[in-house]
Amino acid sequence: MVELKRTLNLFDATAIGIGAIIGAGIFVVLGLAVGYAGPAVVISMIVAGIVALFTAISFAELSSAIPKEGGTYIFAYEMLNPFVAFVSGCMWLFAQIVAGSAVCIGLAGYFVSFELTLRDAGLGGLPLLPLKIVAVTAALALTALNLVGLKHSARVNNVLVVVKILVLCFFVVIGAFHINSQNYSPFSPNGVSGILQGAGFLFFAYLGFGRIAALGEEVKNPKRNLPLAIFLALAASIILYVMTGVVATGLVNYKVLAGSGSPIADAAKATGSFSVVATVSLGALVATASVLLTNLLGLSRVSFAMARTGQFPKALAKVNSKLGTPYLSILVTGALMSVLALTSNLLQTAAITSFSMLITHIILHSSAIRLRKKMPNLKTFKAPLFPLIPLLGLASCFLLMYSLAISTVYSLIFSLAAMVVVSALYLLRKL
Repeated sequence: MVELKRTLNLFDATAIGIGAIIGAGIFVVLGLAVGYAGPAVVISMIVAGIVALFTAISFAELSSAIPKEGGTYIFAYEMLNPFVAFVSGCMWLFAQIVAGSAVCIGLAGYFVSFELTLRDAGLGGLPLLPLKIVAVTAALALTALNLVGLKHSARVNNVLVVVKILVLCFFVVIGAFHINSQNYSPFSPNGVSGILQGAGFLFFAYLGFGRIAALGEEVKNPKRNLPLAIFLALAASIILYVMTGVVATGLVNYKVLAGSGSPIADAAKATGSFSVVATVSLGALVATASVLLTNLLGLSRVSFAMARTGQFPKALAKVNSKLGTPYLSILVTGALMSVLALTSNLLQTAAITSFSMLITHIILHSSAIRLRKKMPNLKTFKAPLFPLIPLLGLASCFLLMYSLAISTVYSLIFSLAAMVVVSALYLLRKL
């Protein structure tokens, strides 16, 4: 069996998780969530974070017991059956490719916003490029970076993570001095329903911690480092999200943020400082680039894992002898994301991504329950309060799916249609 090298330490794995989480969610999708929840979006963040925590606990137990490449796919393959694994893997790939195209558009939007900020300040800048051109260029450039090797990608990602954390902290500290308390009223314009709908969209913003598990075969000392990296990445992201949400909704009226494609940058304008707006816009570029980098990492590794088990063409499991990367998997997923970046819509892609990922997380929690039955004498990380945690995870996933279906019924239709197609493909393979 083809194997990958263990090159990532705890810091690398945690940074990849943070890099995958903090990005398009807080810098772009925040506006969509605020439109439903209002200033109570901070509660939506906590609700989505709790649902993510349940999932993180199941991820941690499974990844420490099964430290293989492929994340939710390989867990379902080992614990449930090949059919469920195929559905889980394909739905994960579908969701992440759609999400990646949205991230490309978000990155392009902030690039253009940064250019306009420079022009408004009389500093000129590069010629303005069409959004779609910038989006596709970003996808192709980060695909190329993935090809040269995971260790190089991890080093770049570590730098990007540190930069965007510093930028968010800068926004929180400076913005806190310009908060207008009147912007918090009404706090929850759409009540509990709005908070849950906001949480459904913000679940998109927490998806990255699963990227760590998808790289299970490339992490050193996986039984210790995989669960620890997952929890550290999620905890750091929840704290940053809540602080950023409090400041952003305090700087401007929530209706302004709800209609914005670059909500953090628009909130920063309330400070009246060009340097703050420029720094936040630049930070958003770094954040979205980091998310896109780790998105491609996860996509290529899951398709690699599915090819290695024979459920995808064997060619996708080929590893370059010099670079140590599954180069065909990287090229295929990068090409698909580049094509979709030409037709992405933020509202639709965020909803479809969240709904599709919730389906894979339902399979994940089912795998966690099955793990204890198949391996009762586990000596790796064990989730507390078993089986309460995975059962709560299942219930909370269904709750967020229901809230998303109310907000955007097409997310339900597209995601379920994708699952039907995937199931049909599996059955046709068996004929």
